[in-house]
Amino acid sequence: MQKTALVTGVTGQDGSYLTDLLLKTQYKVYGLVRRSSTPNKQNINRYINHPNFVPFYGDLTDVNSILTVIQDTQPDEIYNLGAQSDVRISFDVPVATGDTNALGVMRILEALQSLKVKSKFYQASTSELFGKVQETPQTETTPFYPRSPYGVAKLYAYWAVKNYRESYPDFFGCNGILFNHESPLRGENFVTRKITKAVGKRIAFKNVRHPPIELGNLDSKRDWGHSKDYVRGMWQMLQQDKPDDYILATGEAHSIRELVECAFNYIGENVIWGGSGLDEKGYNDRGKVLVSINPDFYRPAEVDLLLGDPSKAEKELKWKREYNFTDTIEEMVQNDIDIYSGIKKNLL
Repeated sequence: MQKTALVTGVTGQDGSYLTDLLLKTQYKVYGLVRRSSTPNKQNINRYINHPNFVPFYGDLTDVNSILTVIQDTQPDEIYNLGAQSDVRISFDVPVATGDTNALGVMRILEALQSLKVKSKFYQASTSELFGKVQETPQTETTPFYPRSPYGVAKLYAYWAVKNYRESYPDFFGCNGILFNHESPLRGENFVTRKITKAVGKRIAFKNVRHPPIELGNLDSKRDWGHSKDYVRGMWQMLQQDKPDDYILATGEAHSIRELVECAFNYIGENVIWGGSGLDEKGYNDRGKVLVSINPDFYRPAEVDLLLGDPSKAEKELKWKREYNFTDTIEEMVQNDIDIYSGIKKNLL
C-alpha cells in the first residue's frame, strides 16, 4: 500500500528537498502551503503537477486548517517543517514566532489526539536550543540554553513532543535536532545565501560596481551541512520501530569568516582581513573592500559556537552525509552565478 505524508513548510528549503525524496520513494505527499501576500511556491514548481503531490492551504496558527488537513489526508507520517525560521527576526516578532513555532506544534499534537489519527510525527528541532552552550560538542544529552525567541519557542515544541511521547503510548514522535544546513534553495535572508548571492553577482555582472557585503559577527561559528543530507535523516527517523530524538550535524565548525573566504575563493578571489572590531574589513588582493561590519546584524544575545555530535544518528539510523562544507558553499555560489547569468530562471 502506498504511504502518505503530510509536510508543513513544504515551500521552504527542507520541505522542497524532503518532498523530492518522498516522491522518489513512491509516497503520496500532501503539502501544507501558507497563503501569503506574495507568491511563495517557487521551491515546489517542479512537482506542483506531480500526480502524487497535493497542496493544501493552511497555517500553523489556524487550528481549523490543521484539523481539516489531518482529517482529510489521514497521513502515515507528518513532517512539521513549518516555522518562522529567522533567528534574528524572532527578536522583532517574538509573539508571532511563539504562536507558529511553539503553539503551532501543540495544535498538531492535539489534532492527532482528538482525531485519533496514528501518524508518525517528525518535529524540526534546532541547534539553537543549545544557544549559550554548556558543553562542546553538543549531544542529545547536553543541557539546553536558548538565546533567542526562536530558540525558546522551539524548546517548547521539543518538550511538547517528548511529553506526548511519554504520555501517550501510541504516539510516535521524533525531534530532529538539526544543526545549520544549507543549499541553493536557502532563503535570501540567511547569511549563507546572502554571501553566496553577493559573490555570484560579482561574476554574473563583472562590469558593475558591487558594494561590500555587510555582515555581523564574523567569528560566530556554526556546524554547516547540506539540506539534502539532513532531510534524508528526517525520513530515516520515522522509519524506526521506536521513536527517539537525534542530532544531525557534521561534527565540524566553521566561522562566518571562513564561509566568506570559501565563497570568494571559488571565484578566484583571496580575502585579506584588516582592522578590528566594527572597523574590520575584508579586502581583495587589489585593495577593494569586499566585506564590512554592520552592527545592526548582531543579535541582542549572540550564540558564538554550535558544534554537533551526530554519533547517535550515524550508529542507530545508519545516517551518512554526502556533502562537506566546501562542497555546499561552492554549489550555492555556482547556483547564484547561474541564476544571475540567466542560465537558470529560478532556484530550481
